[in-house]
Amino acid sequence: MHDDQERSGTDESGLGAEWARVAQAEAEAGATSFDLTVCLTEPIHLLGGIQSHGALLAVDGSGVVEVASANTTSVLGVAPEALLGTPVEALVGAEGLAAVRATLEAPTGDRGLTGLVLPASGGHFDVTVYRADGRTVLEFEPRPAQEAFRFSQFFPRLRASLTKLQRERTVVDVCASAVAEIRALTGYDRVVAYRFEGQAGPGEVIAESVADGLEPWLGLWFPATDIPPQARRLYERNWIRVIHDVDDATATLLPRVLPGTSAPLDLSDSSLRTVSSFHLEYLRNIGVASSMSVSLLHSGSLWGLIACHGVAPRRLDPEVRSACEFFGVTLSLQLAALEEAQTSRARHDTRTALSRLVTELSTDITQSVSTSVDLLHELIDASAVVLRLEGVTTIVSGDPELLLPGLHALWEVVPALDAGEVWSADTLSAHSDSLAPHAEHLSGALVLSLASGTGDLIAWVRPERRASRTWATDPDKPVQLGERGERLTPRGSSAVYRAVTRGHCVPWTATDEAVASEFGRAVSTMVLRHHARLASLNDELSRANRDLDTYAHVAAHELKEPLRGIFNSTAFIREDATDLDPTTVRRLDTVQRLAQRMDELINSLLHFAQLGHGSLRRSEIDLRDAVLAALEVAGPRLTEREVSVVLPEPGRYVWADADRLSEVLVNLLVNAAKYARADGPRVVEVLAVGDAVHVRDNGIGIAPEHRTEALRLFRRLHKRDAHGGGHGAGLAIVHRIVERHGGELSLLDTPGGGTTVVFTLPR
Repeated sequence: MHDDQERSGTDESGLGAEWARVAQAEAEAGATSFDLTVCLTEPIHLLGGIQSHGALLAVDGSGVVEVASANTTSVLGVAPEALLGTPVEALVGAEGLAAVRATLEAPTGDRGLTGLVLPASGGHFDVTVYRADGRTVLEFEPRPAQEAFRFSQFFPRLRASLTKLQRERTVVDVCASAVAEIRALTGYDRVVAYRFEGQAGPGEVIAESVADGLEPWLGLWFPATDIPPQARRLYERNWIRVIHDVDDATATLLPRVLPGTSAPLDLSDSSLRTVSSFHLEYLRNIGVASSMSVSLLHSGSLWGLIACHGVAPRRLDPEVRSACEFFGVTLSLQLAALEEAQTSRARHDTRTALSRLVTELSTDITQSVSTSVDLLHELIDASAVVLRLEGVTTIVSGDPELLLPGLHALWEVVPALDAGEVWSADTLSAHSDSLAPHAEHLSGALVLSLASGTGDLIAWVRPERRASRTWATDPDKPVQLGERGERLTPRGSSAVYRAVTRGHCVPWTATDEAVASEFGRAVSTMVLRHHARLASLNDELSRANRDLDTYAHVAAHELKEPLRGIFNSTAFIREDATDLDPTTVRRLDTVQRLAQRMDELINSLLHFAQLGHGSLRRSEIDLRDAVLAALEVAGPRLTEREVSVVLPEPGRYVWADADRLSEVLVNLLVNAAKYARADGPRVVEVLAVGDAVHVRDNGIGIAPEHRTEALRLFRRLHKRDAHGGGHGAGLAIVHRIVERHGGELSLLDTPGGGTTVVFTLPR
C-alpha cells in the first residue's frame, strides 16, 4: 500500500518518528543497504516530470508559456521549444483560452476539467486546469479514438451503485459493496478498502473484490510506514491518484526549474504527476502494473483508502476519474453518516443514563463520581476512572498501586483543554517515553476537561491490548529484496507475518468521545445550576445581613435612650427622696446596675456589628511593637493579677489593620489576666510561629467541649461576676476580626495547663 505522495514539510502526526524508528532498526540490524529515510524526505511533488500519456503547460499571468513537458511534440503536435515564451492562445485559440479562464473562475474548487479542440491540429483533449506557484497549469490528455465517455450514460450505473451503498448498515458492508462496484466500474483486477487505525496508525484491509487467480488480502494489516505522513496529508488534499503504467517513461518538464527560482514546478495538485521510483519498485514487486487510489475522508481527516490495482497498464479518462472521485466523495459521506448515526444512537441511549447521573450529582464532584462509578463504566468501557481536581489525583476505580506512577506522567502530556473539551490517545507511549514503562496498565486515555485552564479533569483509562494481527510484511522490516531490487516490498511470497501488537489499547471511538462530551455538559449544567442557586442564596444572605445590621444599629440606638432615662430616673429618686427604706434603696440600686449592664451589652453589640463594615487598612506591623502598644491598655490588669508578659522577638511581622490587631491583642491579654491561675507564677507569652500568632497563657484553661461555645457572642463559661465579670464578647470580637482578615482562629491547650489562642493573618 506504499504511496508516492508529497514528502516534504514537518510530521505533525508522529508517523515520521515511526519511520525513523524503523529506519534505525534496519540500519542497526544491517539487514539491507537501503536507507528508509530517503523515502520520508524525497520531494516527490517536485520531481519535475509527468506521466507521458499527457502533456503539461504552465502559463504566467500574461498568458505566456513558461514551462512545457518534453513530450508536447507527440501529444500536442508542437515542440516544447516552439511553445516556451509564446502566448498559450496561439495553441488553444481564443475560445480555448476563454474556456480555461471560465474553468478557473468556476466554483468547483482548486481544479477543473474542460474539453478543448486545438485549432491547428483539430485534436480533441480533456484538459485539467489548476493553479500552482502563481501560474496557470494545463494538463492535456488526448481523448480516445473510440466514442467519448458520456457522464449521462455512466450516471445511471453510478446512481445504482450509490443506491446500493445506502442500503448497507455497517461500515464493512458499505465498503464491501463499494469495492465491488468500483471494480465493476473501472475494470481493475483488485480493489480493496483500507482503513487506518488512527491518523498515524497502520491499516487493515476490511473489504476486497479480486479477480480469480490473485491471492486475497482481506484481513491483512499493512505497516504505518507504507504511507508516510506527507502522503496522508496530500491524500486529504486530493481525492484521487492514478498511475496508468508503472513502466511509463517520464516526460520531464522544461525548463527543470521555474524562471528566477531554483525549484521545479510544484505538482502537488497534478493529475499527471510522475511517480517515485521507490513506489514503482513497490508496485512491480507485488505484480501491479497500474493503480488508482481514492481517499476516504471523515471530518477532513484521512479515514482510509480505496486502492485499485491492475495487472496490466490501464488508462482512465479524466471524466472516468472524475466519476470515481465523485464516488469516493459520496462513499465518504455515507461512511460518515453511518458513524454519525451510530454516534447519535449512542448519544440517545446514554442520555437516559446521564439523566439518572445528573440527578445524583452534587457540588462534591469527587463524591458524585465515586458513587456513580458503575454508571460511568456503563457509559464508557474502561479499566479505571480517575479524577484530578486542584492538582490532586483520585483513582475512583482501579488499582492505585498500578496506575499512580503512570498517571503522573499522563498529566504531563494532556494538552490545555477548555471546559467540556475531550482529548484521547490510544497509544500514550507515542506521546512520551516516560509513559512506555506503564503501557501494560495505562496504554490509552480519554480525558474530559471539567474547567478551562485549571487542569481539573476526569479520565477513563484502558490497559494494553495484546492483539494478534496478520501482517502483509514484518512491520519492523518493511525493506526486503524484491525481484527488481531492494525496495519497499509488502509481500515476498504467499506467506504472511503474524505478530502481537503491544502498547495499544482498544481504540476510543467517536461514540466514546460523544458520550464523554455529553457527560461534560451534564456536569456543566449541574455546576451552573449550583452557581445560580449559590448566587441566589448569597443575595438572600446579603439582604439578611444588611437587614440584621440595620436592625442591630437601630435597636441599639433606640434602646440606649430609654436605658439612660431609667438610669437617670433611679438616680434622681435616690437623690430627691429622703425617707426611702433599705429595701427600696436596694431595688433602685439593682435597677441602676441592670440598666448599666444593658448599656454595656448594647455597646458590645454595636461594636460587634460595626466590625463587619468598613475596609481594613492593612500594613506590615512588627508584632513586638503591636504587643507593647496593647500593653498600654491591658498592662494595669496584668500587673494587678501579677501576670508577667513574654514579648515576641523583634523583626517578626504580620500583615494587618493596626487598630484591629491592637483590639485583638488587648482582648487576649486582658483575658489572660482575668482567667489567671490562683497560684503563681502567672505568665502570658505572645510569639510568631510560621504564619500564625500564638497567645499562650498558663491560666485556668478552657475545656475542649466548651471552646466552640466560648467564641460565640455573650456566651460566658462562668458566673456573671466571676473572674472580674464581663459580657462574654471578647473572644467573639477577636474571632470576628480574624475572620475579617481572612484568617482562622483556634483554641488549644497550653502544655502544663492554660489556653493557647492561635490565629492567622494571611496576606
